[in-house]
Amino acid sequence: MDKRTSILFISSTGGHLSELLQLSDLFGRCDYRIITEDNPSNLSLREKYGKDRVAFVPYGSKSQPLTYAFHFSANILKSLYYFRKWKPDVIITTGTHTAVPMCRIAHAFGKKVIWIETVANATTPTMAGKMIYPIADLFIVQWESMLEVYPDAVYGGFIF
Repeated sequence: MDKRTSILFISSTGGHLSELLQLSDLFGRCDYRIITEDNPSNLSLREKYGKDRVAFVPYGSKSQPLTYAFHFSANILKSLYYFRKWKPDVIITTGTHTAVPMCRIAHAFGKKVIWIETVANATTPTMAGKMIYPIADLFIVQWESMLEVYPDAVYGGFIF
């Protein structure tokens, strides 16, 4: 990886974002951008990493199915916008549903997709992980037991 490699780091808010930010040592070694959900707790990311390096997609909770469909649709459009704007070479994500549109778009355009399955699941796959596993160029699990669920994955250990 060199400074010319454009990497888009994307995840939903909360624990997935905490896991993603554990990879911040990579930020200085590439041309990076971060996308997460629009949530008041995430606004400080722009101060820390730069206004031009952090963007937000709509926050949508699957527990609110009526509004979730609209938020997810908006996420797809915003993901396409950011993909075209930043032209990333690689997508790195710790999930979950927020990252699915970006991963699908990147795959459709022949870009690399790296999925890191959450540490929160030691024996069962996430819905989003199951959706991205078939298209991921590299699928990393944080529990050895998850290799039974995703046999072509790579065990990477914990990122915390």
